[in-house]
Amino acid sequence: MAGKIIILSAPSGCGKSTIINALLERGDIDMQFSISATSRKPRGEEKHGVHYYFLSEDEFRDKIARDEFVEYEEVYAGRFYGTLKSEIDRITSDGHNVVLDIDVKGAMNVKRLYGERALALFIMPPSVNELRRRLEGRATDAPEVIDERVRKAEYEIGFAPRYDATVVNDDLATAIEDTHEVITEFLSR
Repeated sequence: MAGKIIILSAPSGCGKSTIINALLERGDIDMQFSISATSRKPRGEEKHGVHYYFLSEDEFRDKIARDEFVEYEEVYAGRFYGTLKSEIDRITSDGHNVVLDIDVKGAMNVKRLYGERALALFIMPPSVNELRRRLEGRATDAPEVIDERVRKAEYEIGFAPRYDATVVNDDLATAIEDTHEVITEFLSR
């Protein structure tokens, strides 16, 4: 039986990657992380097919033209990121579940393409003010970058009602457990 698709989206600073990694480390849910494609060059020790599928801009555009992505975005001029249909098929055809860490637009597209085979789960901050406090607490971004991230978060939060489920990350351990519960319930159907 083919595996299912688990989509997680969240504004920056909501703990989505931490939650995904905690569930993968826990290991009691059969799910594998999808490897994204990008048109940027590898950094440091990054390897093709491990960290990303590294494609030239032309290769990426050719795959777009051949409808080989379930979702993609041109983040900067000529710099694309996306999820290949072949990556989802590679994992799910063996009966494993695939987890996608993608933005709200991509999530809506994947959900539209896969319907009931996909769970769209949104990780919500307790409030926009708390999200701002967390971003400021990281001390990695300039104030104008934080302002931009908060504006983007407000936009992304507007998509939350279109998701199958929402988990509020007010307390990380609770958010991990709530996410685990939503996913295991979905996979048991």
